Amino acid sequence: MIDPIILFFILGIVAGLARSELRLPAQIYDFVSILLLLSIGLKGGVELAKQPFGALAPQVLAVLLMGLSLPLVAFPVLRYLGRFKRADAASIAAHYGSVSVGTYAVAAAYMASNGVSFEEHMPLLLVILEIPAIVVGILLARGLRRDMQWGLVTHEIFAGKGIMLLLGGLVIGWVAGPEGLVPLEPLFIDLFKGILALFLLEMGLIAASRISALRYHGPFLVVFGIGMSLFSAVVGAGLGVALGLSPGGTAMLATLAASASYIAVPAAMRISVPEANPTLSLTASLGVTFPFNVLIGIPLYYEMSLRIHSAFGA
Repeated sequence: MIDPIILFFILGIVAGLARSELRLPAQIYDFVSILLLLSIGLKGGVELAKQPFGALAPQVLAVLLMGLSLPLVAFPVLRYLGRFKRADAASIAAHYGSVSVGTYAVAAAYMASNGVSFEEHMPLLLVILEIPAIVVGILLARGLRRDMQWGLVTHEIFAGKGIMLLLGGLVIGWVAGPEGLVPLEPLFIDLFKGILALFLLEMGLIAASRISALRYHGPFLVVFGIGMSLFSAVVGAGLGVALGLSPGGTAMLATLAASASYIAVPAAMRISVPEANPTLSLTASLGVTFPFNVLIGIPLYYEMSLRIHSAFGA
């Protein structure tokens, strides 16, 4: 049986391809995005309050290294097989080294619907994965130069809506603790799947608008968007097992690795690599990878996680 939130995403794609007048008002979409990001951050912050941060340091470091490595794998594929310009290859690689909050939210809902538990500090790893790929992408495009506008880039990363709300939610949840957030649960916890359904409806509409661009850039982005996701998922799942995560946690880390950013990275690339064509990266991440992960990838990554844990006796 298909989860209803996935049906909302399919509805958005169908409406978009049919050129329907269906649209979420910009103010509603912004409101839904804010609630979604805060909900994820608050849940992670509550769990952080239950355990010392020092115990999570090895996981944070390992995930940071993964975020630095994945763009280095994607870049030569895009540059030499895809024959993209250096700036475009670096920009797309940065998107695929970073993470999609929307994909994480769908994966969390999928796990909840199937009664699968996972480590609740995953939102912390989500925030960690947003950042390193941006730095690597800029260096791949520019190299080390004295005129690099690191101040603007740093401000765009940490002051941008996505990171600010996720970090803010983490801190609030950590400080308030489980008891302090009880009065907020009706909005941020109980309505989470309804909020996610509206978000996915809009994402379906956006994904449909990007699909048309594939006609101009050929099948390579389709192959890359799916192939890179599968490769990254294997890396994430292997790392999850190595870190001793549960099968659910391993599947969540595989999903994070397999996703591609469409919020933080585009904003940072716009400042630091303005000559890169954003249509290419957003077509790949929103037109190919996001639909693939939402419709096929997440159940696949969970099954892969179960098989890896079974094979290694983890």
